[in-house]
Amino acid sequence: MTTSQKAPSSAIGRTETLDPADWAEVRALAHRMLDDTIDYIANIRKQPVWRPIPDEVRARFRDELPREASEFGEIYREYSDFVAPYATGNVHPAFMGWVHGGGNVIGMLAEMLAAGLNANLGGRDHMPIEVERQIAEWTRTMLGFPPGASGVFVTGTSMANLMAVWVARTAALGISARQRGVGGALLAAYTSKAAHGCISRAMDLAGFGSDALRTVPFDRSHRVNVEAMRGQIKRDREVGLRPFLVVGSAGTVDVGAIDDLAALGELCREEKLWFHVDGAYGALGVLSPVIAPRLGGLEQADSVALDFHKWGQVPYDAGFLLVRDAQRHLDAFAAPAAYLQREARGLAAGSPWPCDLGPDLSRGFRALKTWFTLKAFGTQKLGAMIERTCALARYLEEKISAESRLELLAPAQLNIVCFRYRAEDANRVNSEIVADVQESGIAAPSTTTLDGKLAIRAAIVNHRTDTRDIDALVGAVLEFGARRSPG
Repeated sequence: MTTSQKAPSSAIGRTETLDPADWAEVRALAHRMLDDTIDYIANIRKQPVWRPIPDEVRARFRDELPREASEFGEIYREYSDFVAPYATGNVHPAFMGWVHGGGNVIGMLAEMLAAGLNANLGGRDHMPIEVERQIAEWTRTMLGFPPGASGVFVTGTSMANLMAVWVARTAALGISARQRGVGGALLAAYTSKAAHGCISRAMDLAGFGSDALRTVPFDRSHRVNVEAMRGQIKRDREVGLRPFLVVGSAGTVDVGAIDDLAALGELCREEKLWFHVDGAYGALGVLSPVIAPRLGGLEQADSVALDFHKWGQVPYDAGFLLVRDAQRHLDAFAAPAAYLQREARGLAAGSPWPCDLGPDLSRGFRALKTWFTLKAFGTQKLGAMIERTCALARYLEEKISAESRLELLAPAQLNIVCFRYRAEDANRVNSEIVADVQESGIAAPSTTTLDGKLAIRAAIVNHRTDTRDIDALVGAVLEFGARRSPG
């Protein structure tokens, strides 16, 4: 018998499928898991926002790699007892520490459906990619981009901002830069000192080095000084640098400021620079008739990064990059290979594929939970929810102004409020207050620093947040402040 005629090995004869032996048993436990998860969200106010992880719980997750199978129900019990109770807490309405959305039940169910399909959205011709393309078209419409714009889902805005730098690089240097590298191109980019740190990191990861990013001062409202940027661009050209990119912010990380996007757009047209907007959460403010006018100029951008998992309340993760010129987008990423051969018909049709618009070939079906969310609630309801989070920020601002023991450190521009408890050694005291409030489970604010002053930062993003959650936060800050700074 030749090698090709050998009988199947014993391994082939065994049954090694990962499907359950008893589908009814799995179905029953699956229904219980779904019920438990819905109960968890429906009754979230009965839970602490966050709780510290006990040492013995953390130690459970230092086990060795499992070699033998475990019973499904026992694994779920371990999850229920030792994972779910110690999550970040952003489902809770009193989570205000960072700009995290609260998710929604419909999006959660859509995520389950997506997991069942187990679709790879890197490419090929199947309906999940058409769903993503529909989201790209809806996003183009929301932001006022022209027909022909392209969009792609990514993990989050940090990745989307990096990808925008890559697109801007290719637009500036030509496609050949993908082979030659940036070399001695001496490109320079510009943004505000208030911009998110991922912009600097994107310049680093793109090979320019963070020093190639010029950070420009901002005004009293934390909006970038456009004239100062113009002057920096002029000086850089005079010394032989090549400006290529401006990044504006639609909702800065510290206080939620929106740069003068119209003025930045005009500057970029004059200077022939790529205009990118980091709209991580603020860009979706276009859905609110009250906030949208403040985002004037967003439609002029060459690219916009945003997160549907923030103000859009889609379950994590659902970042997105929208690019005005689809060809520029393709130029930066498309890389045909023999094993990715495109055809006019069959499963290999449907070009261009999403993998031509970003670095990932293996991609999950993030679009489905976004599609369900947008269809279930509509942009009017989502816009009203966004507007309400800003109204709650103003409510908190009023509470702070009415309390002599508290000090407002920056005006609330959107949904972020920065304040502190008045005390000697205020930075230390307020740092301790924030940790105290977090560990109490009452609320979860965070900290930032404004003009050298450590601030208690409340980012009101969750659609479940109400005035009672604001009242509880203020009450907790006053209580722990009095303990930390008696008299």
